Amino acid sequence: MDPATTATPTEARTRAPRPDAQPEPREVRRAAMAGLVGTALENYDFVLYGTASALVFSELFFPNISPAAGILASFSAYAVGFCARPLGGFFFSRYGDRIGRKWVLVATLFLMGVSTLAIGLLPTYHQAGLLAPALLVLCRFGQGFGAGAEQSGGATLLTETAPRGKRGRLASFVMVGAALGTVLGAGAWALVQLLPEDDLMSWGWRVVFLSSILVTASAYVFRRKLTDTPVFREAKEQRHTSSAPVREVFRNGRRPLLMVTFMTVGLSVQSYTYQVFMASYLKEDVAIDASAVPQILLVGAIFGGIGAFLFGRLSDRFGRRPVFIAIAAVLLVLPYPTFMALSSGNLALIYLVMIVGFMLACQGGVAVTMSYFPELFGSRYRYAGVTLGREFAAVLGGGFAPLLAAALVTAFSGSWLPVAVYMTLAMVLALVAALTAPETRDRDLTVPENATDERAAAAR
Repeated sequence: MDPATTATPTEARTRAPRPDAQPEPREVRRAAMAGLVGTALENYDFVLYGTASALVFSELFFPNISPAAGILASFSAYAVGFCARPLGGFFFSRYGDRIGRKWVLVATLFLMGVSTLAIGLLPTYHQAGLLAPALLVLCRFGQGFGAGAEQSGGATLLTETAPRGKRGRLASFVMVGAALGTVLGAGAWALVQLLPEDDLMSWGWRVVFLSSILVTASAYVFRRKLTDTPVFREAKEQRHTSSAPVREVFRNGRRPLLMVTFMTVGLSVQSYTYQVFMASYLKEDVAIDASAVPQILLVGAIFGGIGAFLFGRLSDRFGRRPVFIAIAAVLLVLPYPTFMALSSGNLALIYLVMIVGFMLACQGGVAVTMSYFPELFGSRYRYAGVTLGREFAAVLGGGFAPLLAAALVTAFSGSWLPVAVYMTLAMVLALVAALTAPETRDRDLTVPENATDERAAAAR
């Protein structure tokens, strides 16, 4: 019998590591497309909902309150999806480290797609009264529950599939997919806003949500032929998988779990403030033409996808930690010139700051974490650790960021300064966490236990 199959966890952690199993090029390409298209669906769904919250849902589902209160109610329903994400992450992560990455990624794909499709079929408040916003919240919960393991699953899949030296660039495809989803979602809204106002409010908005079936079907085509990663297959062969990965995360992986949580909080606050709240701010407070908002998001997302791949490559060359810290340092101060540019109403300046924001906050910074976070955890509970850390942070950061930002602007008589301070404080948490985190580039992914352990770090 191979001694590796009977080694204790301590022995497995301290022995000299073998090089990561090398996947076939076809397997790498298939994983890259599966991660890209699946995350495109997630962001497509969320951009559709976030943009609808800013532009039409207050009238369709919350019409009997003031416009400001309607925006707050729409963003509250938006936040429900983020509250559901840790629940979905907790549920699916139990299986991602036990039976494999593929099963989870197919299940989350269908749950998100069906939930988004259902929104397009909902009755409005004028048709069904209070039942309408209740059903909207239920669909939003389904979106969030499915999304709870989607990006983490894609990041784990691609990081474990990529050859050493190329993990950053391959895992960045998750955020390239997120940018693609934003482009598709913003493009869909830009098209339907060409309709007359009555048509947009009666049936045009429904077409946007019903179109998600096309993205879902495309993602399934790529995911149905996936195989589990070489790292996971080796872990199963050597009996290094865990029957209770969530419990092991809280027992052995608390330190990286906290790092992932705080780093994600900062990025989530920044990202969803740019993607969701600023759309509402431009429409309601700056009073630019509402039809320009999806176009601004679309252009920002295109550059965001470029930024994701660029920073993923940079993290392969210079390391995860220095690239993340550099991005976090810029994001400490970026909100102030951003809001000054937005408030000017000058479209050229608005496009410029939104492009920079999308490249750094929405896609670039997160793209670095797509390989960084999986490398922080051991192979026994990697999926669970990345998922739980990111999704706890999703509630604290992304879910409530648009709601809190809207509330701050209302409470401070339209001033954007409290929102900028809020974004900066959130980023301070991310920067402090990154300064305490180790460098993980090219770390051995087959180490069973916590990769932040000094002996495991020496296995690089």
